Amino acid sequence: MGILNVTDDSFCNDGTLDPEEAVRRARRMVADGAGIIDVGAESARTNREPITVEEEIVRLRGFLVRWQEVAAAMGVDERPLVAINTWRPDVVEAINDLDWDLLNDIGGLEDDANARLCAAGGRALLIMHTTAAPKVAQTHRAYDDVMAALDAFFAARIESAVAAGVPRGALVLDPGIDFAKQREDNLTLLKRFGELTAKFAYPWLLPVSRKSVIGRVLDLPDATTRDAGTIALIEAGIAGGAAIFRMHNVPAGCQAVATLCAVRDFR
Repeated sequence: MGILNVTDDSFCNDGTLDPEEAVRRARRMVADGAGIIDVGAESARTNREPITVEEEIVRLRGFLVRWQEVAAAMGVDERPLVAINTWRPDVVEAINDLDWDLLNDIGGLEDDANARLCAAGGRALLIMHTTAAPKVAQTHRAYDDVMAALDAFFAARIESAVAAGVPRGALVLDPGIDFAKQREDNLTLLKRFGELTAKFAYPWLLPVSRKSVIGRVLDLPDATTRDAGTIALIEAGIAGGAAIFRMHNVPAGCQAVATLCAVRDFR
């Protein structure tokens, strides 16, 4: 999954507000091996003011309308899935007339509005664990047992999504690394990730690319220097059963996954 930020304040400074440039970047990600393009119009950074719903819609539609034209000329096997990274139901509703495949709900599916919209539009739904409101930092969040907290969260959210009409086969789960979690919580989840994938038999996204937990472990405040740490966590994710990795550096991620899977599957 390649990360495409149609923003001007990405924490890696890799965003663009130009739809044509965004399309060029998406095509490059596909050429580099990405099977999913994750498009976000609002940075998740908590030290930035939220953008308006209207602005988020304009940014997403600007890319999606142009991308539809490009994708129409691609072969079926060449065409990536498109994920929309948002938490706002008003935004989802405003783009439900366009072609995209997966809602990456970074708000933790606080209510079932996004699930109902996905069901109505025939979209898949990715549920990310968080206890924080979007754009609000929870630097002092403490869990008695972070694994038990995620167990309870996903059990409830899965049933909520299914009750809203999303088929179980259209669900993807995400442990929410760095979202409302401290260093020790993230490391616990990464070490015991296989327990989650074994308990909840759904495709799991492990979004570890350039995450703050890597910066804290390696003392690397510059996010763009964290690719080696990212590759190390991809190895842990493959061992734990992750199906999707969300990446800034798509070529490095694809090469790492291909190599690690070749070793894993060799007989």
